[in-house]
Amino acid sequence: MDGVPRVPQQRRPDSGAGAAPAMLRFSVLGPVRAWSGDEPLPTGSPQQRALLAALLLREGRTATAAELIDALWGEEPPQQALAAVRTYASRLRKALGAGVLVSESGGYAVRGLGEGALDLARAQELAAEADKARAGGDLGRARELLGGALAVWDGEALAGVPGPYAEAQRVRLEEWRLQLLELRLDMDLEQGCHAEAVSELTALTAAHPLRERLRELLMLALYRSGRQAEALAVYADTRRLLADELGVDPRPGLQDLQERILRADPALAEPSAPTQEPSVTRVRPAQLPATVPDFTGRSSFVRELGEILSSAEGKVMAVSALAGIGGVGKTTLAVHVAHQARSAFPDGQLYVDLQGAGPRAAEPETVLGSFLRALGTADSAIPDTLEERAALYRSVLDGRRVLVLLDNAKDAAQVRPLLPGTEGCAALVTSRVRMVDLAGAHLVDLDVMSPDEALALFTKIVGEERVASEREAALDVVAACGFLPLAIRIAASRLAGRRTWTVSVLAAKLADERRRLDELQAGDLAVKATFELGYGALDPAQARAFRLLGLADGPDISLAAAAAVLDLDPESAEDLLESLVDTSLLESAAPGRYRFHDLVRLYARACAERDEWPPEERGAALSRLLDFYLATAAGVYAIERPGDRTVEHLEPTAYKGLAFSGRTEALDWLFAEAQCLLACARQQQAGSPLRRAVDLLWAAKDLAESGANAKQYESAARALRDAAQANDDLRTEGRARTALSNVYLASGRYRDADEEARRAIELATEAADPTPISWASTDRGIIALNQGRYEEAEFFLTTARDGYRADGNRPGEASALCNLAQLHQRMGRTDSAVSLAQQGVDMFHQLGLTLRLANGRYSLGVALTRAGRLTEGLVQLTDALAMFASNRQRLWEGTTHFRLAQLHLAAHRPAQAAQHAEQSLAIGVIGGDLIRGSVLSTLGKGLKALGQWDRARACWQEALQLLEQSGAPEAEEVRLLLTPLDAA
Repeated sequence: MDGVPRVPQQRRPDSGAGAAPAMLRFSVLGPVRAWSGDEPLPTGSPQQRALLAALLLREGRTATAAELIDALWGEEPPQQALAAVRTYASRLRKALGAGVLVSESGGYAVRGLGEGALDLARAQELAAEADKARAGGDLGRARELLGGALAVWDGEALAGVPGPYAEAQRVRLEEWRLQLLELRLDMDLEQGCHAEAVSELTALTAAHPLRERLRELLMLALYRSGRQAEALAVYADTRRLLADELGVDPRPGLQDLQERILRADPALAEPSAPTQEPSVTRVRPAQLPATVPDFTGRSSFVRELGEILSSAEGKVMAVSALAGIGGVGKTTLAVHVAHQARSAFPDGQLYVDLQGAGPRAAEPETVLGSFLRALGTADSAIPDTLEERAALYRSVLDGRRVLVLLDNAKDAAQVRPLLPGTEGCAALVTSRVRMVDLAGAHLVDLDVMSPDEALALFTKIVGEERVASEREAALDVVAACGFLPLAIRIAASRLAGRRTWTVSVLAAKLADERRRLDELQAGDLAVKATFELGYGALDPAQARAFRLLGLADGPDISLAAAAAVLDLDPESAEDLLESLVDTSLLESAAPGRYRFHDLVRLYARACAERDEWPPEERGAALSRLLDFYLATAAGVYAIERPGDRTVEHLEPTAYKGLAFSGRTEALDWLFAEAQCLLACARQQQAGSPLRRAVDLLWAAKDLAESGANAKQYESAARALRDAAQANDDLRTEGRARTALSNVYLASGRYRDADEEARRAIELATEAADPTPISWASTDRGIIALNQGRYEEAEFFLTTARDGYRADGNRPGEASALCNLAQLHQRMGRTDSAVSLAQQGVDMFHQLGLTLRLANGRYSLGVALTRAGRLTEGLVQLTDALAMFASNRQRLWEGTTHFRLAQLHLAAHRPAQAAQHAEQSLAIGVIGGDLIRGSVLSTLGKGLKALGQWDRARACWQEALQLLEQSGAPEAEEVRLLLTPLDAA
C-alpha cells in the first residue's frame, strides 16, 4: 500500500550485549507506553517518552545525540539539552532492562525486540496480509484484517508527546490510518454494506471535510441506500467547500461520480465485487473481556447471579446490576460471573459496551449488526431496520445456548431489542439505572464495597504483611476512598509500588481532601496526568472556561447558566463548551447541558485556585451565576403570581435572567434547574452574594412546597441562616429563617417551624423589613390553627392579612383570606368560612393566578364540605387537584386527595373516600405526620364502612400514634373510634 510507514526488522544486539526482556512490548499508535508481559513500565516525562518514540521509530538504527536533540526540541533546544538526553536515556535503560536501549557511536538505539513487540509493526503486518487477501478475491478476510490493523490504534498516535519529530510522525501515521480506513470502507461498499457505512462516513467527512475520497465514498453509499438527493447534496457541499477553502474544483473522480449519479448509471447500483460469503456460518463467539485476577468480595452477588445464569436452560433471564456512582464495579462483577458461567453456555458469549453513561449511547441496531456478524451472519444478509435485525438475531440464536453481556446500558428501551428470545440463552445487563421496566428481569442493586470487602481488596493488592500491622490505617485508607473499588485499586497499587511507605503514610496523604485527587493515581491509573495533558493543550479562552465552570456546584450546568459564569453571550459560550467537549474535559449531558466528571471537577477547581488571575474573578463568576438564577427565578415567581409584590423586595441583580413565553416553560426551567439553583445558593456565604442567595430561596419557594426538592432546599436554608447569623446580618437572617420555617411547616415539623418563624419576625422587625413578617405570621397562624390554638391563629393570620394589604400585595391578601376561611370552618363558622374563601378565590380570578387560585379553590372546597354543600365542594376540590398537578405541586395534590376523601366520606361514598385517602398516602401531604395521621383516620372510617374492620383498626392505631406525637386535638377523636373495636 502506498504511504505505509515501515518499521523493518529490529537488529539483534551482539551476543555479549544481553538479551531483551521477555515479552517486552511498546505502543506508539496512541500514548507511548511500554510493558513487560502485562506489567506496565514507567516511561517518564513527556520529553522522555519523546526520546523513546524517536528511537522506536528509527527502525533499530542508531540516533545520534544531535539528532535526538533536534527531534525533541527543534531549533531552540534548552542549554542543558545534551545532559537531559543522557538522563532520559539512563532512566529508560533502567526501566526497560539490560540490552534494550544501547549506547553506540555517541548515540542510542533500541535493539533486540521480539516479533510484534511494536504495535506499529503489528498494524503493518495486518495491512500487508489484507492486501494479499484482497488480491486473492477474499474480501471478507481482507476487511477483517484491515479492521484488526485499525483496532491497533488507541487514540492519536504519539499522544501527548512533544517535539517537531513527534508532530511530523503524528501527521504521517494519521494519514496512513485514514488510507486504511478508506480502503476498508471501499471494501464495505464492494460487499453491499452501504447502509452501515453511511453513518461512519458522515462522521468522517465532518472530521476531515477536505478529504475528497471520503466524500466520494459517502456519495456512493448514499446513492446505493436510495438517497440520491443527499448524494448530490454531498457533491454540492464539497464543491462549495473546496472553492471557499482552497480555490479549486473537485477532482475528476468526484465529478465523474456526480455525473453518473445524475444519469442513474446502472453500474453504480450494485457493488463492483459481489460477495461470495454464505449468509450464515455457525460461529462460536467468545467476546468476554478478561476478568481481573484479584477479584475480591461480592460473594453473595456472585452466588446469586451464578445460580440464575446456570439455570437459564428452559428460560430467558435478564439481570440488571445498579450502582449510584461510577467505579463501583458493575462491569468487573458481571465479567467475573460471566466467566464462571461459561460452561453453561457452550455456544458462546457475546459482549458489548452500550456506553449508556456517556453522551452517545450505542444504537441497538448497530449492536445487533455487530452481534449478527459475530454469530456468523454475512453483511449482505443483515437487514437495515432495527425490527428486522432483532428478529434475525433471535432466529440465529434459536437452538443455541449463548450468554449475552450487555454492559453499561442506558435504559430498558436500549436493552430490549438485544435480549435473546429463545430458551437456553441468558442476558446479563449492567446499568446505572434500576431497570424496573425490564419485564422478567432479576434486579440486583450494587453498592460500594462493605468495609471488610474493601479492606480485603486493599490487602490483596498491597500484601497481608503490610496491612496486618496497620489495620486501623488501612481502614482509614479505604474509608477515604469511599469504599469505591476503583479508588481503592489506585490507592493500593500506589502503596504496593512504594516499599518504603507505610500504610499510615498513605492514610495521611488521603486525609487531605484538597490533595486527594493528587494522591489517587498510580501507573496507567494516574488520572491527573491525563487531565494535565488535556488542560495544557487548551487555548486561553478554553482554559478560562474550564477553570470557572468547575467552580459551580450542582450536578451539571445549562448553557445559559454557563454563559453567565463566563460573562459571554450564549452563542460564544456554546462554542467554547462544545470545544471542551471535543477535548473530553467536559461531557455533554443532554442538549444544552454540560457536566464534569467528579474528578475532573476537582481538577478544574484546583486549576482555578492556581491559575485564575485576578483571583477576584472566581468570586465574580459565581456572583454572575447567582444573579442569573435569582433574576430568572424571580421571573418565574412573577409569572406564577401576577401582582405579588414579593419580587419587588428582592435584592437587585446586575446580570439579567431568562424570559419565558408562558408559565409551563417557566416551571419547566425552575424544576429542571432545581438542584443547580439550590447548590448555587448554598455556595454563597458572605456579603452581598449571601443576601441574594437567601432571596433566591424566596423566589424558588415552589421547590420547597412541591416536596421534590425539599431536603436540598432545607439544607441550603440552614446553611445560609447560619452564615447570616455569623455575619451579623439581621435582615438576611430573618429572611433565611422565614424560608426555613416554610419548609419545616410543609414537612409537619411544627415546633421547629414556629421557632424559626418567631425569630424571623423579631429580626425582621429590628431590621425594618416588613415582608418576612407577613410570611412568618402566616406560618405561625397555620401552626396554631393545626394545633387547635384558634385565638393565636386568628391573631397571626390577621397580622399577615394586614401586612399584605399595607404592601399592596393582593395575592398575599387573598391567601390570607383563604387561611382565615380554614380557621373559621374549624371554629364552626361555616358561613363566614365560605364567604372568606370565596373572596380569596374572586381576588385570585381577577389577578389571573393559577397556582394560588388552586390554593383558593382548595380552601373554598374545604369550607363548602364543612357547610354540607358537597356537590359545590367537589367541583372546587377537583379543579384544585388539576391545577396543583399542572403546577407540579405534588404535596398539595396529596393534601387535596385527603380533602376529597373527607368529602366522599361525608357523602356516604366510602369506596371513593378510601381510594382518595390511599392516593394521598402514596403521594404525601403538606403538614407532615399530623396531616398524615388525619388521612389515616379518614381511611379507617372508609374501610370500616366497607366492612374491613381489621384494616380500619390498623389505620387508626397508626393515626393515633402520629397525632399524639404532633399534639393534635384530633387524637381524641381517633381514641373514641378505637374504643369499641378494642372492646370487641
